[in-house]
Amino acid sequence: KTRLCPPLSLDQCAEFYTAMLADVLEASAEFAATLDLLPVLAFYPADAMSELIDYAPPGYRLQAQRGADLGERMANAFAEAAAAGAERVLLRGSDSPALEYSLFEMAMDRLDAGDDLVLTPDQAGGYTLIGMRTSRPSVFELPMSTDAVMEQTLEAARSMGLQSSLTSASFDLDTLGDFHCFDALSDAPKL
Repeated sequence: KTRLCPPLSLDQCAEFYTAMLADVLEASAEFAATLDLLPVLAFYPADAMSELIDYAPPGYRLQAQRGADLGERMANAFAEAAAAGAERVLLRGSDSPALEYSLFEMAMDRLDAGDDLVLTPDQAGGYTLIGMRTSRPSVFELPMSTDAVMEQTLEAARSMGLQSSLTSASFDLDTLGDFHCFDALSDAPKL
């Protein structure tokens, strides 16, 4: 979360990310239990396991990410899940603490209804959640972390003949402006 520095110090960025990761892991464990999924913490670099093992709630499987870049690591995570017998896989980033259960449920419903690929758009042209029924590495063979990654992912899916859809949008936390989206959640009416 160094893009939040300044105004945060490097120590504050690390503390913030640690708290955000804990929230994301706890929520993901709850969502996985409700949806009858196995929660997996895919981490990078591989030698981070000793640090992360204390952060993962019970029931998580820890798995080192493999690959030279984010796209390759994501493709490998889907391939490894498919090789382990998963019929549907949802992948979220650790920088999406506001991702609600309803979006996970919506993605699963769409995969169960026949979609091959489901994305949850974020505010910066990317996505905060990706779900697929099968491993499709070529979906990730494009520049990641750009303002066009979601559209490029959908175009790659179309070119492969995949049925794709979008859930309602959410956001990830990368910049100070994103902090304001997160802060606004506390002011939102509760249902």
